Amino acid sequence: MIDEENQQYHDPNSAATAPEGVQAVDETPPAEGNLNEPLDWELQIAQAYQSSEASQPAGNAPSTSGGNFADPGLAEALEFLKAELASATKENESLKAQVQASSAQVDDLKNQNLRLAADFENFRRRTAKEKEELDLQVKCATIMELLPVIDNFERARSHIKPQTDGEMGIHKSYQSVYKQMVDCLKRVGVSPMRPEGQPFDPNLHEAVMREPTDQYEEGTVAEELVRGYMLGERVLRHAMVKVAAAPEPASEEVEPQ
Repeated sequence: MIDEENQQYHDPNSAATAPEGVQAVDETPPAEGNLNEPLDWELQIAQAYQSSEASQPAGNAPSTSGGNFADPGLAEALEFLKAELASATKENESLKAQVQASSAQVDDLKNQNLRLAADFENFRRRTAKEKEELDLQVKCATIMELLPVIDNFERARSHIKPQTDGEMGIHKSYQSVYKQMVDCLKRVGVSPMRPEGQPFDPNLHEAVMREPTDQYEEGTVAEELVRGYMLGERVLRHAMVKVAAAPEPASEEVEPQ
């Protein structure tokens, strides 16, 4: 009978449990470098709980009424856990505040970038407009210096009447120079005014005198004395004109009585 019991005890295929007092040895080697190792506070809680279970009689659990644990180790572990939780909560709130501050700073930088882009675009447009205005002013000043030369050519053409072939050759030579200058002015956008027969416009014309006449309506330009010029839509020089006035009524002779 004893041999059968010993045989049953040493049988590796037997499902019988080992006798009391014999501790089973786990031959599995411990894993090295386990990434899922519990944290320190988890180990402390587990050790405290095991210690509390060992110190309590069978069937009795540690008292947890009112939040007080019978085992001091478990209570200490719980307090440590509460402190860690409070610290994590505080750190979480701090991180949230930092994220909000960073978001506000990013929004502020975006707004500054938009304002800088708008300011640069306005500066670019203003600079381009000022450059165009400066170029136009320089062009107008240069052309204004040439207009008296054009006037002298026109006066010479209207007053000089060549009589001989030599005079006609000279006349044609300087008139060719006049034509070349006029063509140059046309290419840069200069055009002469033709105010005769048009209503007087103070924006374009400068009235030098008024002359009563029945050939034109009152307020009409009767004659251009000095030619005016335009550069595109800009007035280079106002035309000096003679404005037509209403003819004076004929005086009636009074017969003597």
